[in-house]
Amino acid sequence: MVILDKLTAHLLLLLPQASGGGAINVLVERFNEGGPWMWPVLICLIIGLAISFERIISLNLADINTQAFLQRVKQALEDGGIPAAENVCAKKRGPVASVFQAGLLRADEGVDAVEEAVVSYGSIEMSFLERGLVWLSLFISVAPMLGFLGTVIGMIQAFDAIESAGDISPRLVAGGIKVALLTTAFGLIVAVILQFFYNYAVSKIDRIVAEMEDASIELVDALVALERGESVTGEKAIPESVGENE
Repeated sequence: MVILDKLTAHLLLLLPQASGGGAINVLVERFNEGGPWMWPVLICLIIGLAISFERIISLNLADINTQAFLQRVKQALEDGGIPAAENVCAKKRGPVASVFQAGLLRADEGVDAVEEAVVSYGSIEMSFLERGLVWLSLFISVAPMLGFLGTVIGMIQAFDAIESAGDISPRLVAGGIKVALLTTAFGLIVAVILQFFYNYAVSKIDRIVAEMEDASIELVDALVALERGESVTGEKAIPESVGENE
């Protein structure tokens, strides 16, 4: 208990002081009243927030203007062929550029090879985007469980106090019930906070993957048009015979 009191004192020093110190002091006071089971819940919050911030930063870096990038690749195919398009993809970071580059590297093997490369590398990039979400989901589930465990232990302490005193008194059982309620409340609060970050990351990943799949289909169509000698950017060339007849 002495170690926990010292850790709590250090935590109070690290936390920023609000105006009047009211909100922070109340929060730390409630945390101390919750007992030792508040620390596992706090650890879940800290690690979960670290994973959330890392995922948000990574996903924002991976999120690009897919349509604008696709037009640049198509224009490169139109002007300089596959090597020029590969050069454009190599200079751009993100899952879309990586999938495009993987497909273009197999372009000399045919369109079927390009499609296989795009699908395979798309799965790899999707796994990179979802990295860490399993652990975040774990902490969302574990935090309330730890809170409920603290609740059970608090109720056991309350009944132990009743058994030792041989009397039922509100003041006697108030401490154990308070521990039970505080651990449950903090566990649920942690789960709610982390759930917001989890849903944001999942929605971001779904949008990136959807844009990547749509752009990959357009890339394959552009390569097919390039093989046929048609315009990659979508502008159909007018046959010379038609122009002469007009």
